[in-house]
Amino acid sequence: MLTQEQINFYNENGFLHIPRVYSAAETQELSDEMDRLVEDWAFTSPGWSGPWRQAYMDPETEQKSKLTAMHDLHFYSSAWARAVINPNLTAALSDLLGPNVELHHTTMHIKPPQTGHPFPMHQDNPFYGHQDGRYIDVLVHLDDTCHENGEIRFLAGSHKMGHLDHITQTADGPCTPHLPTDEYKLEATVPVPAKAGDIVIFCIDTIHGSYINQTKKPRRLVRMGYRNPDNRQVYGQSFGRPGLMVHGYRDRHQGDEPFSQAA
Repeated sequence: MLTQEQINFYNENGFLHIPRVYSAAETQELSDEMDRLVEDWAFTSPGWSGPWRQAYMDPETEQKSKLTAMHDLHFYSSAWARAVINPNLTAALSDLLGPNVELHHTTMHIKPPQTGHPFPMHQDNPFYGHQDGRYIDVLVHLDDTCHENGEIRFLAGSHKMGHLDHITQTADGPCTPHLPTDEYKLEATVPVPAKAGDIVIFCIDTIHGSYINQTKKPRRLVRMGYRNPDNRQVYGQSFGRPGLMVHGYRDRHQGDEPFSQAA
């Protein structure tokens, strides 16, 4: 699926934009199902907590900023179940993770119009910690992205630093993991705008973030996480549950037991 040039770019930078993974018809179906899921199942909240909010937003915007989200869309929608096993996607992932690829989770991220939630600089490992970097997050784009609606942005090559310590505690209590705003700045990142139907992939250790949505339309993405099944999870979202094998085979290692069949 991927050219050697694309593989080299990912290995060097920790991210890659792959256009037109989903056809126009598939993208429209996923978009329609997304709207239905928002109506029936998703929740809207102030989003991530922490002192970074004051660094990214003025007080009035910070009070209004929202994020619409839900987890595991493929448990609710057959269209999204098909999306996670898309052969173009899984072939690309196998070029980077190896022949065996396991789905870990899917999560909706919608930035509502005008005050849609920005994201501070962070890695994804603090949210679903794994032993190593053989984990790729995939952003499925349902809308075209640009600076005005908060496209994804990366600190190129930052995955080579491995797992970093994040701020998780303030004087007021726990907060959402993020990196210090005085050390890691959005201004230093590479913007990666994409079209609906495109994907942008990145390593679990690649530092990334995004600006607020300033437009009058929502910015809709779905993050789908995949790993080499030998890269074992140690904590966080979806910990302890097996994922669907979307490419290859789950090898058995010493000490592995079949998954529980208990009622």
